[in-house]
Amino acid sequence: MFARRTNWNLSQNRFANAIEAARRHGAELLDLTVSNPTTVDLAYDTDGILKALADPRGLTYEPASKGMKVGREAVASYYAEQGIACDPENVVLTVSTSEAYSYCFRLLCNPGDEVLVPAPSYPLFEFLADIQDVNLIPYELVYDHGWQIEFESLRHAMTPRSRAVMVVHPNNPTGHYTKAWEVERLNALCAGHELAIVADEVFLDYALEAGPKVSFVENRGALTFTLSGLSKISGLPQMKAAWIMVSGPEAVTKEALGRLDVIADTYLSPNAPVQWALPALLASRREVQGQLNERTSSNLRELDRQLADQQLVERLRVEGGWYAVLRVPVTRTDEDLAIELLEHKSVLVHPGHFFNFAGDGYLVVSLITPTEEFRVGINRIVRYLQR
Repeated sequence: MFARRTNWNLSQNRFANAIEAARRHGAELLDLTVSNPTTVDLAYDTDGILKALADPRGLTYEPASKGMKVGREAVASYYAEQGIACDPENVVLTVSTSEAYSYCFRLLCNPGDEVLVPAPSYPLFEFLADIQDVNLIPYELVYDHGWQIEFESLRHAMTPRSRAVMVVHPNNPTGHYTKAWEVERLNALCAGHELAIVADEVFLDYALEAGPKVSFVENRGALTFTLSGLSKISGLPQMKAAWIMVSGPEAVTKEALGRLDVIADTYLSPNAPVQWALPALLASRREVQGQLNERTSSNLRELDRQLADQQLVERLRVEGGWYAVLRVPVTRTDEDLAIELLEHKSVLVHPGHFFNFAGDGYLVVSLITPTEEFRVGINRIVRYLQR
């Protein structure tokens, strides 16, 4: 009765069962996996946001395939404030980056075609690809005093059915920003094999190290689809507004925009009130990003302070984003260790396999966790591993 693409194993794994059991028994968990910015004690411009959503123009239906001009211009202004030139006509609004991925997969891939995706990376991609009948083929990020793309792995992953290379910039969870030299090599590889680049930049604004950062919005060396949205930029995942910015060689960019226009016109997903409010919602990022950047920096300093006097746990270099990766002794699987921390210390962390790390020995923690909860949680982890 059902499509093969939805033939997932929907049974809960051991880790999910352990979390459910702990909560069922009333355990007060220190949640070091939190990713929802609306639940971590941030102060929002509540009045300004609600006022923007109350714009009466939102009561009139004005279908616009790529999104209303006011919304697309707001996106262009966001990039312009960072010194990045962006034509509003090259912006396509969507309700989420997940929908933006769907548009890109539909544009680029026939059923059974392949998209190359970094590993480690975010697990949601597997479901998005399944729904679109696309196969994900991993390529490696390697760690050597910092993360980088392993280009031999990327080349070996390519087949005649490859259609695009995905880049998460900065990567979730490693925090790796794609460097200018990596962009150049990606462009050469993709242009030479007629592959597109799909660049997820939702964490672009959250740098934890100083230094210049490139944006794929400016990329012209290969057909490029840059994805971002309010969820991370303004800490507003509930507002459901995101976009695709198309760049690259002029002719192929024009054709891509024409085809995307038809896809977007078929769905007309973004709602009018949020589109009219987009200038204000993007402007609200300034206050929220300041709080989040202070939180992530403070938690990273606390993490380093607690790890300074021991040798069992290593914090891997993180350049940006909301997460930190801990390298721990491999005495059991990451899932077993995460369950032990949950059951014995009431601390919830991500096991590395959740993000498709190549082997065991990795835990992932959220840097946007409230500071006191983070401090106590890290202390429990370190003491448990030192026992």
